Amino acid sequence: MAAIKEALVPDIGDYSDVPVIEVLVAVGDSVSKDQGLVTLESDKATMEVPAPFAGVVKELKVKVGDSLSEGKVVALIEVADGDTTASLAGSAKAEAAPAPVAAVETGARVEPVAASAAPDRIAQREIAQADAPRASDPPRTPPVEFGADSVLPDKVPYATPAVRLFARELGVDLFQVKGSERGGRITRDDVQRYVKSVLAGGAPVAASATLAGGGGLNLLPWPKVDFSKFGEVETQPLSRIKKISGANLARNWAMIPHVTQFDQADITELEALRVQLNQEQDKAKSGVKLTMLAFLLKASASALKQFPDFNASLDAGGENLTLKKYFHLGFAADTPNGLVVPVIRDVDRKGVLQIAVEMGELAKKARDGKLGPADMSGGCFSISSLGGIGGTSFTPIINAPEVAILGVSKSETKPVWDGKAFQPRLIVPLSLSYDHRVIDGAAAARFTSYLAQVLADMRRVLL
Repeated sequence: MAAIKEALVPDIGDYSDVPVIEVLVAVGDSVSKDQGLVTLESDKATMEVPAPFAGVVKELKVKVGDSLSEGKVVALIEVADGDTTASLAGSAKAEAAPAPVAAVETGARVEPVAASAAPDRIAQREIAQADAPRASDPPRTPPVEFGADSVLPDKVPYATPAVRLFARELGVDLFQVKGSERGGRITRDDVQRYVKSVLAGGAPVAASATLAGGGGLNLLPWPKVDFSKFGEVETQPLSRIKKISGANLARNWAMIPHVTQFDQADITELEALRVQLNQEQDKAKSGVKLTMLAFLLKASASALKQFPDFNASLDAGGENLTLKKYFHLGFAADTPNGLVVPVIRDVDRKGVLQIAVEMGELAKKARDGKLGPADMSGGCFSISSLGGIGGTSFTPIINAPEVAILGVSKSETKPVWDGKAFQPRLIVPLSLSYDHRVIDGAAAARFTSYLAQVLADMRRVLL
């Protein structure tokens, strides 16, 4: 017999209240397991909520514009008989009494205690009251007026932990944000509107968005010009990715004392090795395509091991440094909607071939707008490579809370003096931007020098 089950939003990381931008199915549609039901759009990526089981959509619980979090019901699906039977069998197996096990500490055998089949009456009553609110009930309000003075000494504004985290990431002082929800509760949209207002010059910069012990950014309002007076114009809205990225980049550039160390590396032998390995992969028909970026990621992981301060993060107060023992590296991926930074985990434990495979998969997901929050979180160090496009050097902006970022420009064959004659060598420019609060110039120079040595001879990563 068919059963109707709830399709819930799975774990989507630290995100909550993610808006629905597209409904992929309709009532009456047959769906397969893992088929997309709706599309959500987070800060920098879109993600699909998959169907946890196959069946027929009986009812949709969401529409475009709704906000969803983990555990919310997306749709009711009538599960096929086969799936129902399998589910019931699984439930029966789970309900079967487990075999006696030995206690870990004592070694004595512990017999399982059978739970009572009678439901808890108090729990049932509370659940029924929560699930069936009366239409005549007045709108729910806090039992007392929200007064932070009586709750916390630091007068915390009325906002959820997720909103507080979001505001902290953007450097927004919640005291400056007016809440639009009942009781003055501040939402994610309120924070975003405030950031847009600040960037447009319509609101003061929050005090918490400044460096520890520093004053606010006393900036002039953004100039308003009617460009149509001078000629034909066209207005195009920025993509969501560019809007969010712009706010983050503005914060990072304003709050982090950037310094850029320029250097160059001889990659003549490395380029020859890359070409040889690609020829071998073509013969093996593996489908793996090695780029110089894969070697750069591997070499950077080795440099981070040698210089731990670069693999760290500074806290919001600027007083404590968190040194990381893992090496998750991000790389800038160019997409039609703007740059995103997917992260490859444990680069130090992987070979360049595996790095190349994962990098290709993440780049494809980025172009298709399928990157999830897990694909872009946890980075320790970032690389922005423009070598395939051009340029001699540039100053990349640090991706907070990281303390450094490596920019790579187009390699060029140059004459290099070997003591007897000039030899043609393939040289790649490097641009290392670093947080001067954490890293000094001497450390940055040593880092790029070491990185150049590794790129000149990748055997050094074995040391």
